Amino acid sequence: MQVLLVYKKTHEPVHDHALGHLREVLEGHGGALTVTLRPRELVKQSDFLGRDLVIVLGGDGTLTSISHNIDDTTLVMGVNSHPRADDPDGSVGFYMDSDVDTFDNDLRAVLEGSAIVNRLPRLQAVIETTSGNRFTTDPALNDLLIANTHQYAPSKYRMTRGNHDTFQTSSGLLFATWFGQHAWLSHAAPMAAFEACKAEATADQAGDHCFILARDLPIAQRQSAPWAHMAWSAESTVLVSDMHRGYVVPDGWDEVHFNRGATITVDARGPPLNLLTFRHTMLEKVAALG
Repeated sequence: MQVLLVYKKTHEPVHDHALGHLREVLEGHGGALTVTLRPRELVKQSDFLGRDLVIVLGGDGTLTSISHNIDDTTLVMGVNSHPRADDPDGSVGFYMDSDVDTFDNDLRAVLEGSAIVNRLPRLQAVIETTSGNRFTTDPALNDLLIANTHQYAPSKYRMTRGNHDTFQTSSGLLFATWFGQHAWLSHAAPMAAFEACKAEATADQAGDHCFILARDLPIAQRQSAPWAHMAWSAESTVLVSDMHRGYVVPDGWDEVHFNRGATITVDARGPPLNLLTFRHTMLEKVAALG
């Protein structure tokens, strides 16, 4: 089995200890595993080619920062190097279902084929410029922002979804997957609007639906077009930019810029991520958060 281990590069003893332990366990499997190690800061897209398993050691941020390099056929195993259960300054590790204590048994479950494979949807935006160029952004596991590059300036755009059509001035559009709802979205959305939207959503729709929030939308626009303030939808959202310069930011990492007149289409039909868990499904983990 071809394995890539991507780890959070720090000089903190807790992370060094975790990396050392994982290396010992992996080496114990001898020739059954061909393992390549890469620090997160130096990993390249080519490192992920031909891998059967990608092990990510760190926290959720470590995973989201490199997950756009991982295709929809590779298995992904998250290992929390510094669990918050052991230290209040540690990582929540929502996507990291393994840790130093469980890694040995969890890896055996992977090799035996008994690990749980969760097909997680990812957001993706397609940008078409006024000159006809067309390109696709990296897929986002948690959330995707479309906004003015100057955060102090309003985001202006025409937005359509299905039969709906409106012009908005907001602080930008925030899209989130079902599994990413407790990251940025739950803090950015007004509580009443978020709860009302969640009441219409069901977990079995998680594979192709996403949340959409127009941030800081004026009250009058919320009342005249409530569908455009916050929604849970499988339909593509299409924007035509009326901003001098805007950007798409998947999972808070790479920025993809566009100019006035560009058309941006967003939905949750990007290539899914095959994330492994060992005790609960990811749907069960989301449900436990409420």
